[in-house]
Amino acid sequence: MSNVSHFWELILGTVVALLPLINPLTAAPTFLAITEGDTRERRLQQLRMACLYMVGILVSFLIGGTFIMGFFGLSIPGLRIAGGLLVAGIGSAMLMGPATGGADAQAQQEARAKRDVSFSPLAMPMLSGPGSIAVTIGFTSLATHWLDYVAIILGIVTVAVITYVTLRLAERIVRVIGANGMNALSKVMGFLILCIGIQFVVNGILGIATDPALIRLIRDAAVAR
Repeated sequence: MSNVSHFWELILGTVVALLPLINPLTAAPTFLAITEGDTRERRLQQLRMACLYMVGILVSFLIGGTFIMGFFGLSIPGLRIAGGLLVAGIGSAMLMGPATGGADAQAQQEARAKRDVSFSPLAMPMLSGPGSIAVTIGFTSLATHWLDYVAIILGIVTVAVITYVTLRLAERIVRVIGANGMNALSKVMGFLILCIGIQFVVNGILGIATDPALIRLIRDAAVAR
């Protein structure tokens, strides 16, 4: 029973952690802008491919996360702190609002000129950016069994389905919520992302503080005195 509970907790945890970062609601205006001029069929085809690419990118980093950490000599607490700082920075930027729209406007103009925008910029970095990749790699610390990986992958797929449905309805959402509503929603999501990032940092620091090797070292130093 506990294994089943842990399985569902991993799925829910993955959705809760990734969905605010990917944030399909606030991505809706950008999606409409970079697919401007496309037919509805073409726009939906681009969206489907982007969601598939997003799943492929995140699952690749999930499966390859252990290898990446081993290759670069990264520890789980260090990864959590680095990922937390990155995620907190993204959340802080969303709370403060963009300093200037020049870079975004230029990126959207370049995207419009592309024939296929499903991988870049839709899948990366819009849907699977540095923050969501860092969080996904951090999930490797929670996976101790192949079923855990299955649960996390199901969570990623669930987020992709939610993203697809949301962006499929992008025109209606933007029309109903409006510019002010999208701005307010972005700030709420930014606050949630900031909290998630800080919690990652706290977990990383606690991981270092409770490391048996560190505790043993402090104990030996105290005894030596």
